[in-house]
Amino acid sequence: MTEKRPDQKALQEILGKTHRHGGNEPLRVVKVSVSGKEISMAHVIGVSEPSVYKNLGLDIGTHAGEDFTGMSIGTIHMSPPESTVIAADIAVKAGYVELGFLDRFSGTLILTGPLEEVKTAVIEIMKYFREDLLYKTCAVTVR
Repeated sequence: MTEKRPDQKALQEILGKTHRHGGNEPLRVVKVSVSGKEISMAHVIGVSEPSVYKNLGLDIGTHAGEDFTGMSIGTIHMSPPESTVIAADIAVKAGYVELGFLDRFSGTLILTGPLEEVKTAVIEIMKYFREDLLYKTCAVTVR
């Protein structure tokens, strides 16, 4: 049997009856989420236009002046966000990929490189997190 979750309006009505507040201010309900061990997105973009790299800011810093012609992009989102450090380590050991972006505060990892190398790196990350660290993982999508 599955339990139906109340919608926002129903929740406000329930709380409004039990928690009175002053004035005519509407009741504000804040949803809090607790990060679990999961990878919620894993996508590989096939060979892309150089403008995509530029708009993502992948052409700055250590990658300034690089030619991205024929390169692909892999992007992963995970929580807890510090997991990206482990994922980045797995990626560079699994394939000939570059770290385009790593944010240990938001849980975002972007990889660049040849299509098959990026796919291999993303698949190895997913396998390790699913099988060894017991994370909930999504399917890897490729476009």
